[in-house]
Amino acid sequence: MSELINADFTKRVVLATNELPWSPSPQAGVERRLLDRIGGEVARATSLVRYAPASAFPAHSHALGEEFLVLEGIFSDEQGDYPAGTYVRNPPGSMHSPRTAPGCTILVKLRQMPGSESWRVISSVR
Repeated sequence: MSELINADFTKRVVLATNELPWSPSPQAGVERRLLDRIGGEVARATSLVRYAPASAFPAHSHALGEEFLVLEGIFSDEQGDYPAGTYVRNPPGSMHSPRTAPGCTILVKLRQMPGSESWRVISSVR
């Protein structure tokens, strides 16, 4: 099943994200607010994702990359712990097993990089 949510990029969209419903993801303890989406479960997407305390997502790869900004809490994977204010860009083909101990909320963009992108970037506003 393919979803189209705010998929016409020629149109301006303004969302009150705190008014959007949280939708369950395939993984218990992980919910999302879909901001834009083109595709099914594997999609070009921008979402707010909320992880409950002590939740995790199984290992997975990102064929066309992933970018996330930690808004609240601490997001973790095999490469480290990322507190609020941390931006991470994982290039196409990267893989990880995300998790959190205290819980967290992130803004995540999926499948929006060219296949030629090869650099991992981590920066913090703190």
